[in-house]
Amino acid sequence: MNTCRRSVLAAGAAGAVTLATGCGGDGGGPSAPETGGTPEASDSASASRGTSAPGGEELARTADVPVGGGTILKGPKVVVTQPEAGQFKAFSAICTHQHCLVGSVTDGLIVCPCHGSRFRVADGSVERGPATKPLPPERITVSGGAVLLT
Repeated sequence: MNTCRRSVLAAGAAGAVTLATGCGGDGGGPSAPETGGTPEASDSASASRGTSAPGGEELARTADVPVGGGTILKGPKVVVTQPEAGQFKAFSAICTHQHCLVGSVTDGLIVCPCHGSRFRVADGSVERGPATKPLPPERITVSGGAVLLT
């Protein structure tokens, strides 16, 4: 049992909600987007994420999504991929097996760290289980160098 869980149990029902809010699965760090095989997105691109723009909420800058890879956005729980140069796709970042947040995009695959399921960046289909269902697609548009959730 990790320290965070022990703290919640020791706190009792009254304080559990407050403590559980601070118990992150990734060491309690900020929820920055993760990219597969490339450095983190620049600060200016990160600052623009989540803003509303004509046509929808901006998820990422196209330049921040590697070709053959993708970027995981923890806040909206969306993974944006670029299977081929100029072709962008988006899927739910929640694994269809046990609802964990996917953890990385590597070698053309979206990888779930919980049980090892792998999904293809081109269409979200299952490459390897235990998941049996694809990642659900998200509706996006690309405009002015931005990927927008519509």
